[in-house]
Amino acid sequence: MPRSYLKTDEARDAAEIKYLLASKIRRRKQEIHNYILERRAEVNKRIRYRRHLFQNYLSTRTSPSPVEEDLQNHVPIPSDPDWWERVVMTEFGPEDWLDKFHVTRDIFLLLSSKLKPQLEQMYIQQTGQTITLERCIAMALMRLSTSTEYCFLSELFGVPIPVVCQCVREVCEAIILLLKPLYMQLPADHELEENAEQFHTRWGFPHCIGVIDSLHIPVKSPATDTQDCWNPRGWHSVVLQGVVNAQGTFWDVCSGFTGSTDDMTILQTSELWTMAEQGGFCSQPPKELMGQPLGFLLLGDAGYSLQTWLLKCYPSSLNLTHQQLTFNVQLNHGLKVIEHAFQRLKARWQCLHNRNDSNLDLVSKMAVACCILHNICNVHNSPFKEEWVEALSQNECPQPTDVSTVYIDDPNAEAVRSLLCSYFEQQQMSKTLDQSPTSSPVLPVPEPPQVDCAGTT
Repeated sequence: MPRSYLKTDEARDAAEIKYLLASKIRRRKQEIHNYILERRAEVNKRIRYRRHLFQNYLSTRTSPSPVEEDLQNHVPIPSDPDWWERVVMTEFGPEDWLDKFHVTRDIFLLLSSKLKPQLEQMYIQQTGQTITLERCIAMALMRLSTSTEYCFLSELFGVPIPVVCQCVREVCEAIILLLKPLYMQLPADHELEENAEQFHTRWGFPHCIGVIDSLHIPVKSPATDTQDCWNPRGWHSVVLQGVVNAQGTFWDVCSGFTGSTDDMTILQTSELWTMAEQGGFCSQPPKELMGQPLGFLLLGDAGYSLQTWLLKCYPSSLNLTHQQLTFNVQLNHGLKVIEHAFQRLKARWQCLHNRNDSNLDLVSKMAVACCILHNICNVHNSPFKEEWVEALSQNECPQPTDVSTVYIDDPNAEAVRSLLCSYFEQQQMSKTLDQSPTSSPVLPVPEPPQVDCAGTT
């Protein structure tokens, strides 16, 4: 056989061996990487579990006796068996309604009229005893607002504990079924424009229609799927995702996720993600910013990936430019609207910040119902007591801190963020010129990047 053929075969064999070795090295590196991630996750779980045990140990050392705790945290049980009919419905004043139910009498009567088609005959048929619609709604409101235990509600209203549980569940379901279409729904096209104008006027961020964030609701240790309910802070929770407008009113919520679920996973499984990815945030014709077409935007924290319709701050770094620092200041200012909304939500409906001992599916429904009730109180200007906010400081379950997402950012989204950077710099220049003498020269404005409605350059 000629020598040239032998050399060709040897080269081919060497190339095959080299390819096989490279493949084995890549697979080995991937296996090592996956093993490191698994070990890191396992270590984090153990840390959270030990932190939970330590917190339980501290609570057993410092917590009062059950009798003392009941007297401090729960509504006192009256000796009058006709407390609801004779006292509440006839003698309660405005302050009494706010103290016991965290809503006014007018809102209570509004709920009674709105929920009547769904609840009027249901309890009489299923419980075998006559329970008025108003009493059912009152038990549910007291459970949601004060987090009073079922046994106390049972004695307070003179009904069995299973009936109280049934009332709470079915009132929450009726609120979601009948009142969500009236007080919480995705904005129509003209409403998106109104939201953007209101947000720009109130918070200084153009083209923004809302702010998105998540809220961890403390729950008692569930019987199953315990590991999935651990959140990064080391306690069990159910996660609520919410989007609010410039007034702090919720127009989209998504609930029912376990505490270990990250913010971006919740967003990608929600209807909001589907709507945004299908162009639901692009107006027709597209609105413009600094001469460039730009769709509507949501603002989020570090837990979300950067999208053409979802903006977040630049990561903290010493290399950030003045434009980028200004953008971060403006965005963080806009994020305050949902922080304030979540604070008022938890303060009025305290079942969302005290450890909830209901089933996880009911906790999820309670969370959505509370968001709807929050909107109803905003629409009808229900009074809000600042002392409710003080109760939040006693919460032993601080919210998990924002962690940078591991999801890949949309490569076209940086052009949108850069356009906003140029806009805020222009605004600063305009303010400087307005404050300076009229003879001051006009400074040049940098040319913004070219983007279309979808954010592509």
